[in-house]
Parts: sequence; structure tokens; C-alpha cells
Amino acid sequence: MRFVLATLGTRGDVEPCATIGRELQRRGHDVTMAVPPNYVGFVESAGLEAVPHGPDQVEQNADIARKYGETPNPVFMAWLISEDIKRLFPKLGTALTTMADGADLLLTDASQQGLAANVAEYYDISHAALHIYPLGRDTISQVTKEAEDGLRQTLGLPHETGPSARQPLEIQAYDELFFPGLAAEWARWDVRRPFVGGLTLELPTEVDDEVSSWIDAGTPPIYFGFGSSARVAVPTDLLAMISGACAQLGERALFSSGVSDLAGMPRFDHVNVVSSVNHSAVFPACRAVVHHGGPGTTFAGIRAGKPTLALAVSVDQPMWAAAVNQLGVGIGRHFSTTTPYSLLADLRAILTPHCTARTLQVAAQMATPAESAAKAADLLEAAVG
Repeated sequence: MRFVLATLGTRGDVEPCATIGRELQRRGHDVTMAVPPNYVGFVESAGLEAVPHGPDQVEQNADIARKYGETPNPVFMAWLISEDIKRLFPKLGTALTTMADGADLLLTDASQQGLAANVAEYYDISHAALHIYPLGRDTISQVTKEAEDGLRQTLGLPHETGPSARQPLEIQAYDELFFPGLAAEWARWDVRRPFVGGLTLELPTEVDDEVSSWIDAGTPPIYFGFGSSARVAVPTDLLAMISGACAQLGERALFSSGVSDLAGMPRFDHVNVVSSVNHSAVFPACRAVVHHGGPGTTFAGIRAGKPTLALAVSVDQPMWAAAVNQLGVGIGRHFSTTTPYSLLADLRAILTPHCTARTLQVAAQMATPAESAAKAADLLEAAVG
């Protein structure tokens, strides 16, 4: 079978989709990935065919920072995103139409779900969506409907007067336990939203051996990493705050700089600063994980049985920080509320036998990466059949 998988956004959006693509390809299917240009190389490193799709995220973020500063007003950002959608989505609809020609199934992220539904109807093929956090279709369509209606007209499809009869498969790329009661609520709506668990490629990095040697040379460190949010977090000041808190606790710190430049960062004897790490390999050797509340990092830390301090910055991150609190596997708060005093107090609170035991208890209930990928691929194969 031929599968086309298209996604936008950051690595947190791209990696789950690529994980499914790799599993489908392992099963002998023909898979094409469509991702932002800056992630083509990343997807190809997983052994998948990749084509550019949508804007380059690095260039887009740099352009926004150049024009509006590193931290634009949230209201203005919402308007800017809306304007980008009006400009971008007609082009995305055309691209999806071209790519899906001859495919058996078209899988997209939630934002492109309406476009994919139209393309699937045009070719009479199956389609599905991958949701990395709970999100209703009505929420998305309020922003994208104009582009979706325009694509229907371009494709010669009849005007929709109500909900589509072609109900899509909406795969939820997280474990049900993060949102108690959600499955029962969706069951009342009679929607197809199966939970598969977190999806990760578990790819090695160039510094894995170096990091492992550093960890082995001393006591287990606390991991700190903020992904693409590190630029917002003012990494130099953040690193000093981390160093101070760990020094008071007598702990070592492993700091992953993410998108930030390593060259300008200060150095501390008890802090190892690296560009990135393989979470699945490194987290089991750490005492705890501190991060921005991205779903992939959240899942990896809990799966490793390590207490979490989730310092959310934006988008869906506060949702995962709240889940950390609700599950009792650590502390979740907004990054903007973090001070040297609160960081020290939060670290003391999660570095306890009770928090570790609770995290291990929750980890035992989560799907493994292999189980998550297999279940997602099973669902897509069944959708075609």
C-alpha cells in the first residue's frame, strides 16, 4: 500500500508522524513524508523519503524575531498566525492534492485535516489525522474553513452543508491516562479517536557517547532542556539559575541547549552543556528531568521513571504541565513564574523517593515506543482495508 504522511510545525509534530512512517515502511509499504524544509534531513536520517512541505520553521521564526522581537505580544501572535493560515493553506491544499495522487491513505496533522478530507474525497481514498494533544475538529475548522471550502471548489466537489459523512480516523499520539475521562466523553460523541501512546524515533545523536561518559564519571545528573523554547527562556540567565540551584543541592546538571547557540554560554564545573541528546538513552541515567512541557519530552521522562519539572512556555505545553501535576509525577508550572527560589524548591520537591515511586508506577501503565508505533500502523492499515 502507498501512504502519504504530511505534517507542519516543529520536531514535536514531525517526529510522531515519522515514527508511524518508519513502522509502515518496515512492514513493506511505500511511504512518502511531507515535512517543513528544515526537517527533511531529519526525516531522511530515519530512512524515510521526505519532500519539503510548508514553510521552513527556522526561517519563519527568525523572520518573526527580526520583525517583532523574540517575545511578541500573544494577541498579536494569534493575529499573525491567522494571517499566515489564510496565505499558506490554499498552497497546502494544492500540494496535498498532488502528493495524494495514487495513494491509498493520506495522513496529516490536525491543522490540515480538513484539507486532507477534501483531497481524500476527490480521489476516493482513506484519510486520517494524527493529534499530538486533545483537540476537537470544530476548533481547527474555525480558522481553516475558508481554505478548505476553496479547495472543494477547486476540486469540483459539492458544497458541504453540514458535517462530512466521511468520519476520519483521529489517532491520539499519547496515553489515555494523561486525560482521565476523555475516552468516555468521546465515546458519547461516537468519534474515532483511539489512543496509541507517545510516538518517538529514539534516534541517536552525535554526542551520545560523550554524554554517557560524562554521566558515568560522576553522580546521576538532573537533565534540563527546553527544545525550541530555549530562545524564549533567555538561555544564559537560565543556565546561571540552573547552576546555582544545582550547586546548592549538590547535584550535577546536564543542559541541552536546543536551538540556542552553545558558543556564548558560560561554563560551570558541575554543568555539562550539549546541543541535544537521545532522551530514551540518557533519561534512564538521570535523577530527574526539567523541560518545557513538550509532549515528547514529557513522555520520555516519565517512561524512564524519572520525576518531572515541566516549565511550560506556550501552545499545548501548559496542558502537559497540568497533567504532570494531576498524575503526581512531579511539578508543572508556567516558565514565566520560575525564579531561582522556586526552581530550588521545585527540585527539592521532586527529588524524593515518593515522587520517583509514583513516576515508576505511572510509567508501567504507558505504552512503549514500539507498542505505540505498532498500534498506530495497525489502525492505518485497517483504515485502508
